[in-house]
Amino acid sequence: MPTVKQLIRKARQPVLRKVNKTRALRGCPQRRGICIRLYVLSVNFSTINPKKPNSGLRKVARVRLTSGFEITAFIPGIGHNSQQHSAVLVRGGRVHDLPGVRYRIVRGTLDAVGVKDRQQGRSYGVKKKKPK
Repeated sequence: MPTVKQLIRKARQPVLRKVNKTRALRGCPQRRGICIRLYVLSVNFSTINPKKPNSGLRKVARVRLTSGFEITAFIPGIGHNSQQHSAVLVRGGRVHDLPGVRYRIVRGTLDAVGVKDRQQGRSYGVKKKKPK
């Protein structure tokens, strides 16, 4: 236990509150939204470039959530069928090489179909194959 003299010298530090990085979800694990616009992120204008040393075309969508927020969400996996006005489910989780992209679209739910011909890493909305 500190003495009064020690507390005068160095006051107690207040406990810092954890910053919520997915405010648009309003405390929910996922939120439904409607795609407003789809981008392929590259070096073109109106796009986001991957940070150094990465490069490549990243698929993202502008989504209006049921919470009223308009966010940029990453579409994971190879190929997608999403288009304007598609209903999508969005979860938190930033994309490390895209600045400002803090959400991901959940594949295999609503209008976002799973990745075709996926055997391993089935977190892309693919059903497990039945053993023969």
